[in-house]
Amino acid sequence: MDNKMESIKVISATDVGNLAVSIVFSDNTTRIVDIGDFIRRHPHPQYNKYLDPRKFRRFSIENGNVVWGKNWDLMFPIEQLYNGVIS
Repeated sequence: MDNKMESIKVISATDVGNLAVSIVFSDNTTRIVDIGDFIRRHPHPQYNKYLDPRKFRRFSIENGNVVWGKNWDLMFPIEQLYNGVIS
């Protein structure tokens, strides 16, 4: 991660439907990230429950990142969210 990315944090996130999230970063960049695509490509019991839109919507922002679940069942590197592509 480069120096710029070390200082970037998520400041807000909104469910935009179809298992995608609109994310606003601390430098005012906004990205829409398709999280559902990652879950479908990487099936795992810990992730699959978030294919349910009601459970998917229950994400939160903790420590400058978007997380799902009490124990951070699902989260992604800031750099991937910022680039809009989850790998």
